[in-house]
Amino acid sequence: MENINGLKRTAYCGTLHTLDVGSPVVLFGWAQRQRDLGNLIFIDLRDRTGIVQLAFDDNTDPEIFEKAKSVRSEDVLAVRGYIRRRESVNNDIPTGQIEVIVIELRILSRAQTPPFEITKEDEVGDETTLKYRYLALRNEKLTKNIIMRHHIARIAREYFYENDFLEIETPMMIKSTPEGARDYVIPSRIHNGKFYALPQSPQIYKQLLMVAGFDRYIQLARCFRDEDLRADRQPEFTQIDLEMSFVDTEDIMDMAEGFIQKLMAETIGVDDLVAPFPRMTFAEAMSKYGSDKPDTRFEMLIEDISEWAGKTDFAVFKNAVEAGGSVKAIVAKNAAATYSRKKIDKLTEYAKGIGAKGLAYIRWADEAPNCSFSKFLTELELEQLIKDLGVEKGDCVFIISDKTSLALSVLGALRLIIAKELDIIPENEWNFLWITEMPFFEFDEESGEWVAMHHPFTMPMEECIPYLDTDKAKVRAKAFDLVLNGTELSSGSMRITDCELQNKMFELLGMEKEEIEAKFGFLVEAYKYASPPHGGMGIGLDRLAMLICGADSLRDVTAFPKVQNASELMSGAPAVIDDIQLDELGIELAKKEDE
Repeated sequence: MENINGLKRTAYCGTLHTLDVGSPVVLFGWAQRQRDLGNLIFIDLRDRTGIVQLAFDDNTDPEIFEKAKSVRSEDVLAVRGYIRRRESVNNDIPTGQIEVIVIELRILSRAQTPPFEITKEDEVGDETTLKYRYLALRNEKLTKNIIMRHHIARIAREYFYENDFLEIETPMMIKSTPEGARDYVIPSRIHNGKFYALPQSPQIYKQLLMVAGFDRYIQLARCFRDEDLRADRQPEFTQIDLEMSFVDTEDIMDMAEGFIQKLMAETIGVDDLVAPFPRMTFAEAMSKYGSDKPDTRFEMLIEDISEWAGKTDFAVFKNAVEAGGSVKAIVAKNAAATYSRKKIDKLTEYAKGIGAKGLAYIRWADEAPNCSFSKFLTELELEQLIKDLGVEKGDCVFIISDKTSLALSVLGALRLIIAKELDIIPENEWNFLWITEMPFFEFDEESGEWVAMHHPFTMPMEECIPYLDTDKAKVRAKAFDLVLNGTELSSGSMRITDCELQNKMFELLGMEKEEIEAKFGFLVEAYKYASPPHGGMGIGLDRLAMLICGADSLRDVTAFPKVQNASELMSGAPAVIDDIQLDELGIELAKKEDE
């Protein structure tokens, strides 16, 4: 293979323009495609910025022309030449008006035939593209996504630096502390039998930085959570992590809004975002949308028909209301044509799969509405419901009767599915929304205990502190989430800074004094030496990139992602380690029963 001695890149492929016509150029890249037309050869040369056409014609040195004939897809090339206008313009690419007439060609590396065509990466199964991730990343879409992620990181740093934040790294090997998910743990060779944990977030350390006097902290922090994967979740992820002293919730939210405005304007040209962003309490979000991260780009709000239902003779409805639950409904406008009986049956099965006992419905496709529970109603009762809900011919109504929380969550999920199937979610809208007044506790029905809805360092609202001992359901937190188009981007809160209140919160969450001292003694001790009021948030860089890029999954904006079972198909991680390493760590693996 040849080398690049004497050649220095003068430009990237995708940056060339008609203004460069006549200029000499040196390029490096990969051959995306070679077209041999006999007396003409064209090669599409690709680098991270895009592609440009290389041209070889009758005026090309015969030796170079023969070498161009031998070029195959994905060979790595170095070329020297000059820029000229193309005779046949390609308006599909930014460089489609120019080409490079080559006067020197070097083949730096030959490629075997790839397991899939790079330009058709989308059409290949995940197992193959993830195994050969380094090839999939050559695809233009994935390349652009990774570059966009870089720009998001750059803009974040610039913005927070301009606002007097200091970037401070916190440890990656820490003490295991409960933060809502399982820790990834690291055995210690020096301290046999003891383990570090990888951080779920830098939460405690950034609070201690506030105690230390670094009143504005920022970090693009790597975080790790051993939990089941989804399209918008990976076991390791990056958050734009910040903490501020001498502030209240308004200051933190204002700072975040300024960042989002700058980011959206500089990345995709959305420069009309108006701050402050809309706000909605947690209670309102759940009652109207059945979700604490509602997609507000479309209507179809949840209606409470419990009062009407309780007066009917339909036992399913009456029993739910009498047991303290609710009967909730959504009206899907113009849905009758889409939702046949067969399709409603599928929707019913989905509802049952997420906890509902069934799904009642009204489908008004013909002259009279078809109601799945009409035999339990009088004609007047059905007419009253239709009137109250504003149902018209062509509409469908879907109804869940159960515990209020379950009815809301099921209808919240159905609302999204129905909106997608009806294709009523507008594109190119950016609905940012703050969810405020989050509940501090949530009741775990399996354990019969109240557990923290957020991390245990969150400050309760002052007016709710009297309820800590008497009615945990009434305790709201000084916490807030930032939501974009139905995806949670960020969680933030003001923090507890009083050591007595912090101890009390630990105790309310079922921790004994010995456990508190063992896990959080250093934090409580720090508060004894005076802490400024402070709060902060973590903005999910991965999810932000996913939404800005219009990607369907975090995989599409992560260079080397994991699959659903948290393994990486390319390298084969996680992998077995040898007995010598296990012995050094003082670890003996338990044998499975079938071994």
